[in-house]
Amino acid sequence: MAASTGAADAAAADSKGPVSSSMDSPTIQYSMVLEHLVGEKRPIKELNPAALGGLPVPAKSDEQKMIERGMESCAFKSVLACVGGFVLGGAFGVFTAGIDTNVGFDPKDPLRTPTAREVLKDMGQRGMSYAKNFAIVGAMFSCTECIIESHRGKSDWKNAVYSGCVTGGAIGFRAGLKAGVLGCGGFAAFSAAIEYYLR
Repeated sequence: MAASTGAADAAAADSKGPVSSSMDSPTIQYSMVLEHLVGEKRPIKELNPAALGGLPVPAKSDEQKMIERGMESCAFKSVLACVGGFVLGGAFGVFTAGIDTNVGFDPKDPLRTPTAREVLKDMGQRGMSYAKNFAIVGAMFSCTECIIESHRGKSDWKNAVYSGCVTGGAIGFRAGLKAGVLGCGGFAAFSAAIEYYLR
């Protein structure tokens, strides 16, 4: 009889054992797991490129950061576009002057053959004129695009379209309101086409 009561008590203890142990341990919730995996409690690990098989990249110095900020500034981009436009415009002006048959000719005496000095002088003047115009347009476009991009906080095709409209309108308004509107639309359409082709 005593053996039977001891076996019954042992069976009862075994049946209560897992229940009591499960009640003592806290339940794991899905939200707690997420907090540790992707939430604020997630441990931050510094990625070492050498451990991942890549080359270690040294930390940038203050001078390098300052140079990068300068190169990403609107002033630097505008100056770079101005210089590039000047060179490109000068080359384009010399090229168009070279294929123009009226370069160096005097309208008062059209039968006189121009000298090489006169032809080169005319080519230089046309090249300088084109270089100045291209430099102004390049600087205006680059500056307005950088300002618009900084203001919007986005880098997409709309920046070039807005900048083209502002640049074309500013250049065209010297000839009147209609020319300004046409210049805005023309430059914007051209900028959109170039952005569509490049992207």
